[in-house]
This record gives sequence, structure tokens and C-alpha cells, in this order.
Amino acid sequence: MAKEQDAQMRVDESFEDVGGDPRVYELGFHLDPELPSEEVKKAYQAVRELISGKGTLVAEGEPHMVQLAYTISRQETSGRRDFDSAYFSWIAYETVAPEHAEILSVAHADKRIIRFIDILTTKDAARHAVEMRELSLKTSERTEDVDAVLGTELDAALENAAV
Repeated sequence: MAKEQDAQMRVDESFEDVGGDPRVYELGFHLDPELPSEEVKKAYQAVRELISGKGTLVAEGEPHMVQLAYTISRQETSGRRDFDSAYFSWIAYETVAPEHAEILSVAHADKRIIRFIDILTTKDAARHAVEMRELSLKTSERTEDVDAVLGTELDAALENAAV
């Protein structure tokens, strides 16, 4: 309880001198891997709708399953739970400090979110992240095609060499 109050005080203090100017933030979050896919979509849409109601969406990455670099443990009412994978998603948005604080408190209270991080960023950096993601997806598709072609060429070469 005291830890939560200290964390909330630090969050509140960090917004005192910002003023009313909107800033760009990026909320990255891990959703519970045991959620059904429909519930994952609902959880993501709930966060997305909250953010779009409090500010302007800049960029986003829909949830996808990832292996975690380390195990995340969380104490729940039913006992301790360990997570080795999770659905990862992120949303970049522009808003003012009081609305940002409310977004963080809702994310903290959502039990479907096992961990989140919220950072200060820029619109350009957020849009660049989307471009890099698209590029990596195209590159992985191309790599698979190249591997298939090389495998076919190798099979043909081996057949000719054996004759």
C-alpha cells in the first residue's frame, strides 16, 4: 500500500511543472498470455478507446504473442503467477498531463495487463517504429521466399550431381 502511494506521489510530482502543453507518450504493455484471443482484442480495444478519449492516437502496434526475456512474477489473490510469454502491444498518443495520469492509473488497475511501461517520445519516433515493424515483416517474408528458392535449387543440384 505504501509503495503504491509513493509511486502515485512520484507520478503526480512529475506532472506539476509540465503545464497544459500536450506531450507525446508511448504506452507499451503485456497482456496475460492465458487470455482467449477475443479477450486480448477486447483488452487492447479498451486501452485504445481510453487513450483516444483522453488524447490523440499517433501510432500503434496491435497485440502479438512474444517470448519474454525473463520470467515476470505477479502476486494475485489466488497465489503467485509466473509469465514466460505475453501478448505485447503499444500505443503512442498525445495528451496533457492530467489525462496522461488518468491513463496510467487505469492501466495499473487493469488486471489483464501484467506489466506496462509509459515513456515520453515524439511523433516522429512513434511513426518510425511503425515503419520499422512493417519493414521487418516484409524482410521476414522475403527471407522465407529466398530460403524456399534456395532449397529448391539445392534439391535440383543434388539430383543432377547424383546422376
